[in-house]
Amino acid sequence: MLETVEGDSEAGMRVRCRKIVSGSGEGEALVTTQPINFLTMIDLKSGVVKDEKHELHGQNITDKVLVFPNAIGSSVGAYSVYALKINNVAPRAMVCNKADMTTASGCAIANIPLVDQPDTDIYAIKSGTKVKLDENLIEVAF
Repeated sequence: MLETVEGDSEAGMRVRCRKIVSGSGEGEALVTTQPINFLTMIDLKSGVVKDEKHELHGQNITDKVLVFPNAIGSSVGAYSVYALKINNVAPRAMVCNKADMTTASGCAIANIPLVDQPDTDIYAIKSGTKVKLDENLIEVAF
């Protein structure tokens, strides 16, 4: 369900999701339709996507709200998410179509808010858009 919201000076949308890891986070959305392997695709010291074949190649996930379908690769990717947090280059929150064990456990140990199963197409959110995740609700400003 896509809900249009009229505010004082901004119009936007709200998307309801299933909460996996509690919390809130806000920042610019960084959106990809491709899965992410946290162990091999992201530089854990800088937060830059280093995989040349990934559509986010060269972009930094630091302080973003990362919107992606799911993670791929080994369960060690969960520790990679934790390493991003320890190195201060983690996203502020993550949104998945369907959270997998790697993303869920990584966000849990790193205390990064995570939601999945949005009630509308998350790819309506565009990279660079201001997004706020609060528990099970994503607010997107246009």
